Amino acid sequence: MPRKKEERVVVTFHTTAAALKMETIAKRDGLPGKLISAPREMSAGCGLAWSSPADQKERIQALLISNRIGSEEITVLLC
Repeated sequence: MPRKKEERVVVTFHTTAAALKMETIAKRDGLPGKLISAPREMSAGCGLAWSSPADQKERIQALLISNRIGSEEITVLLC
């Protein structure tokens, strides 16, 4: 049975270091989500992206800013 698709906020990064920093800080702060391969619809310099439930978009943006994590693109996709 196919997995049900849901809206997810997806963040891509220029560097692997930024993606790994995002993962570390998100886990520390209890932000739900995980690192994934960047979806074909998005460009990612390092090929990695952070995926979280769509309702976490504002929280992710604040986390990126407060921790000075450079991101490439932030969008909501049906994944």
